[in-house]
Amino acid sequence: MNSTPRGSTLRMAGISKSFPGVVALDGVDLDVRQGEVHVLLGENGAGKSTLMNVLSGACRKDAGRIWIDDVEVDIAGPHHARELGVSMIYQELALVPALSAAENIFLGRAPRRGWLVDRRAQRTRAQALLHQLDATFDAGRPVTSLSLAERQLVEIARALSLGARILVMDEPTSALSERETRALFSVIRGLAAKGAAIVYISHRLDEIFEIGDRVTVMRDGRHVATRNVTVADRGEFVRLMVNREMDDQVRRSRVALGKELLRVENLDRRGVLHDVSFSVCAGEIVCFAGLMGSGRTEVARAVFGIDGEIRARIFVRGQHRRIRSPRDAIRAGIGFVPEDRKREGLLPGLSIRDNIVLPVLHRVSRLGIVRAVAERALASRFVRELQMRVSSIEQRVLELSGGTQQKVVLARWLASGADVLFLDEPTRGIDVGAKQEVYQLMNRLCAEGKGILLISSVLPEVVGLADRVYVMRGGRVAAEFARADMTAERILACAMGA
Repeated sequence: MNSTPRGSTLRMAGISKSFPGVVALDGVDLDVRQGEVHVLLGENGAGKSTLMNVLSGACRKDAGRIWIDDVEVDIAGPHHARELGVSMIYQELALVPALSAAENIFLGRAPRRGWLVDRRAQRTRAQALLHQLDATFDAGRPVTSLSLAERQLVEIARALSLGARILVMDEPTSALSERETRALFSVIRGLAAKGAAIVYISHRLDEIFEIGDRVTVMRDGRHVATRNVTVADRGEFVRLMVNREMDDQVRRSRVALGKELLRVENLDRRGVLHDVSFSVCAGEIVCFAGLMGSGRTEVARAVFGIDGEIRARIFVRGQHRRIRSPRDAIRAGIGFVPEDRKREGLLPGLSIRDNIVLPVLHRVSRLGIVRAVAERALASRFVRELQMRVSSIEQRVLELSGGTQQKVVLARWLASGADVLFLDEPTRGIDVGAKQEVYQLMNRLCAEGKGILLISSVLPEVVGLADRVYVMRGGRVAAEFARADMTAERILACAMGA
């Protein structure tokens, strides 16, 4: 860590960005100095990625100002950002596996001799860049043969080849071993010593104190505080991330719990999930909390039969069931509302009616022919029950608001008669009024004896709704909290390994 402050390489002031129904950034300030590793910290959905997407040109700000080396700039797009010396290394590396390291480093910018690519010069320059990073592998090796840590060095070398002076790294150690992490930290320190300004996004508190100089905490799309790592501790950072008023919209109506509806024992999916066990009873909301990549969504997809081969013992209403596909899950009375409703939960070009009756066509058909009257009656029933504000059941889903689209997905599983519902981020991207309606619906379903497995990144939502919480970390259940024991602080600290 650096002890001598230098001038600001990057300043962002009053950055705001909204998407339909969501204020992602609300007047955010960020200041990153030359030669500094500046950690950006916050819960999932705090606005970190959106802020960096504005910096990297992936999305345009609605308001605010940006200075690079004290010159005000208006970043028009990713190419412009690279010209200004900004390079972003995403958690999901953007390399072409079939090409060599050298070809990836100079992709689209290969040195030429006349009309031909000068492969010798390309390889020599790439090797020199990798040498700066203390990489020992040959630049001519295909990316498919490199370890994840080596691939990250290729990404960093590409950034250096572009003349990057501001380097954004998004969760760079999330899939690295301890030894690989140590090596990457050595590279990061070397880059900072040469004057690079590094923005380091991480959820791992141990890393903050090892690699960071200063930390900026974001919460709900706002800048909360910036602290020097030498004058703060992990407890303060956790408090800064979660210290907010609980959302008044999150109201849980308590009901007496009934019989166990679903029990999953020793769920394993190679390299993803490890010995995960959980249960839910009638009338209960059980929440899976954890950071992005912790395995929360993977649990739901595994139990619903989406992601291929798993090992587990699954009991529905006390009976052992083998679930190998979504069809098996539906027959067992399990429903799944995915996080990405538009891509995975809906057929946007079709009508509300078509979307609702999709999993129950056999119930509105006779001899393979759909009975239109029965189909319309079923769809109309759930449009009324969920109080959807629509022109008719024939309206196309793509014309609806985000909140109403979410209700259509929920209606589909209610129509199927599912007793167990996995809800993955059900309130993401919908407005406050629609959120309250979803909360009310969840309460009503519990009162009717359904069991809900909620996956949420919003801690007030978790604490306000859940009867029990399973905290996921690294594909495992790190802890289970009963309602009397759960607090936002305890959940977040456990999720981060603090």
